[in-house]
Amino acid sequence: MISNPQSGGLQGLLQTFQEKGLGDIFSSWVSTGQNQPVSPSQIQHALGGEQIQQLAEKAGLSVGDVSQAVSKLLPEIVNKLTPNGNIEAGGLVGEGLSALKKLLG
Repeated sequence: MISNPQSGGLQGLLQTFQEKGLGDIFSSWVSTGQNQPVSPSQIQHALGGEQIQQLAEKAGLSVGDVSQAVSKLLPEIVNKLTPNGNIEAGGLVGEGLSALKKLLG
């Protein structure tokens, strides 16, 4: 989701959340303030059932488990990738994503 250039990376993910009425929540993860929580049902709404289903199949988990995990992990990932409170093309985000890709194979 985050590293896929076709989906627009972090900026594309922000746009997706905005289109689903969850832009304020996503923006809190980017900002330097407190992260707003997101529920598993909000994750399913924002990302779509098909995306969650694909993640669940790849991970060998239930849709509910994946939604729960993403609702906990995504705010932290976005927060760590945007330490200055904004989404930058390349830079630290690009380096972090490259390192993550190498770790995941």
